[in-house]
Amino acid sequence: MPAWVRSGLLLSVALPLVACTGSQSALDPQGLQSEQIRHTFMMFLAVSGIVWACVTVVLGIGLLPRKRISDEPPGLRRPFETRAGRMILGLGAATALIVLVLSFVSYAGQRTLFAKDPNALTLRIVGHQWWWEVHYAADSPHNSFATANEIRIPVGKPVKVELESADVIHSFWVPSLTGKMDLITGQTNEIQFTAKNPGIYRGQCAEFCGLQHAHMAFAAIALRPEEFERWREHENQGATSPSDTLAKQGEQLFRGRGCALCHTIRGTLAGGQLGPDLTHVGSRTTLAAGTLPQTPAALGAWIADPQHIKPGNLMPQMPLQSGELIAIIRYLEQLE
Repeated sequence: MPAWVRSGLLLSVALPLVACTGSQSALDPQGLQSEQIRHTFMMFLAVSGIVWACVTVVLGIGLLPRKRISDEPPGLRRPFETRAGRMILGLGAATALIVLVLSFVSYAGQRTLFAKDPNALTLRIVGHQWWWEVHYAADSPHNSFATANEIRIPVGKPVKVELESADVIHSFWVPSLTGKMDLITGQTNEIQFTAKNPGIYRGQCAEFCGLQHAHMAFAAIALRPEEFERWREHENQGATSPSDTLAKQGEQLFRGRGCALCHTIRGTLAGGQLGPDLTHVGSRTTLAAGTLPQTPAALGAWIADPQHIKPGNLMPQMPLQSGELIAIIRYLEQLE
C-alpha cells in the first residue's frame, strides 16, 4: 500500500478522536455521573456496532451471486422453509434479548445519575440571556452569596444544582462532570454530580437560547475541600476598599456612570440586580460568560463596547473617556 494511502487512512481515523479529550469532553469523565454516562454509552455503542456488523455481513452475503433458486413451488421446499423460520424466530428472540439487556443497563445507569444525597452542597443557578447567575446557599442568610459565570465545587462532595431560568429555556451541561438538564421558566429542575479530580472543566448552555447561545459558557472549578472552604470564606466577604488613587477614582466613576444601577458589589453602595454580581470579579477566569479571558485588555474592551463583542446582550455602551475607562479597569481588577 502506498505511503500516501496509509497516511490518509491514519488521518481519517485520528481526526474524529481529536474531540474525545479535554475540558469539555463527555468521553473524558472526571465525575461519578459522567463516568456512568460514558460506561452506558460504550455498552450501547458496542452492542450497536456488533448488530450493524452482522447486518452488513448478511447483506453482503445476500448480494453475492449464487445458484438459481429452483422453480419448484414453495410448498415442495420444506427444508428451506424450516431453516428460514428457525432463523427468523432466533433473530426475533435475540432482538428482544438485546433490547431487554440495554434497557436494564440504562435503568441501572439512571439510578446513579439521579441519586440524591441529603448532605450535598446546594447551588441555585439562574440562566439569563446570556450569562449564569450562581447562588451559594447556607443555613444562615449572611453566609450566602452570589457570583456569576463560574462555579467552584469541592472534590469528592456531592453537589446539588437547582436550575431556573429568567427568560427562555437554557440547558446546563458540564460534559466532563455530568449530563444535561434544562432550565425552564417557572420551574425548578435539579441535577446532582460529584467531581473526582481537581481541575477546571468547561460548561456550556446546550439549548439554543438566542443570538449569543454559543457565548454562554461557564467554568466549573473543582477544588480540594480545604481550598474550597478557604475560597468560600473569602467569597462571602464584601469587596475591599480601593488601595490607590486611581482605583478610588474608578469606584466613584463606577457609581457615577450608572454601572451600580445594574451590578452589585457587596460592601459598597452598588446594588443593581440586572447584571452579574461583581464583588469578586477580579478573581474570575473569564469575562462575559466565557467569551473573553480575564485580562485588563479584555476587560477594557468589554466595558468600552460590549455590543461589538457580544451583540444583543443587555449591557449598554457607556460614553467613557480613556482616563475614566482606565480608572474603572483598575478598580474592578482589585475586586478579587
